[in-house]
Amino acid sequence: MLVAAAVCPCPPVLVPEVAAGAAPELDTARAACADALGVLAAARPDLLVVVGPAEQPGRGVFPQGSRGTFRGFGAEVDVRLGSGAAGGGDAVGGRDAADERELPPSLAVGAWLLERTGWADAPVEGLGVGELLEPERCVRAGREIAGRAARVALLVMGDASACRTLKAPGYLDERAAPFDAEAARALSAADIAAIKALDADLAYQLKAAGRAPWQVLAGAAEDADLGGALLYDDAPYGVCYLVAAWS
Repeated sequence: MLVAAAVCPCPPVLVPEVAAGAAPELDTARAACADALGVLAAARPDLLVVVGPAEQPGRGVFPQGSRGTFRGFGAEVDVRLGSGAAGGGDAVGGRDAADERELPPSLAVGAWLLERTGWADAPVEGLGVGELLEPERCVRAGREIAGRAARVALLVMGDASACRTLKAPGYLDERAAPFDAEAARALSAADIAAIKALDADLAYQLKAAGRAPWQVLAGAAEDADLGGALLYDDAPYGVCYLVAAWS
């Protein structure tokens, strides 16, 4: 059963070495992510699953110890998923070739957050989901995750719209602010029905890659009766970043 969840944005610029001189601009977001991960640790889960948007071949399950890197973003920073967690990332010898896939950027950011906060509380796995995955399949995946252990926690990576300003990656779209406001409200209230109802087509048009991971969370939380809190809501660079904690 799901006992806690943290929702965090997943831009590689969250990693200071990637952001370089602009790193201080996201200090508040980083602090909020750390607070959200603190909620996960306090829940004492038996299993932590990191869920994030991914393109092929980064979709599917990634075992503990999977490697990620930010070298493609100009920073010599490498990470391992749950390297300090119970069971240890180095204890996954014998993985087959499919398990040697590199973490997609969203899960690499999640792994970096876990390393930054010194996560060592429970085994960790990753799940990369397609940005266009149908809501029903997202919800089903969440239900399956929640049934994996007696106490499951989720670290849910994903951004809201990327269309809040003229200089945003998706340019300015007047539909972006209302979409982001509803997503923020739903995450702050742990409103499962509202998260399930987020429009997948609109989210894709607004480049809101968090939609599918959020709906995985909604499926996992169906029987959990969790409350939510919104810890961060801002749109630097024209992209809406949301941080929330459920417990």
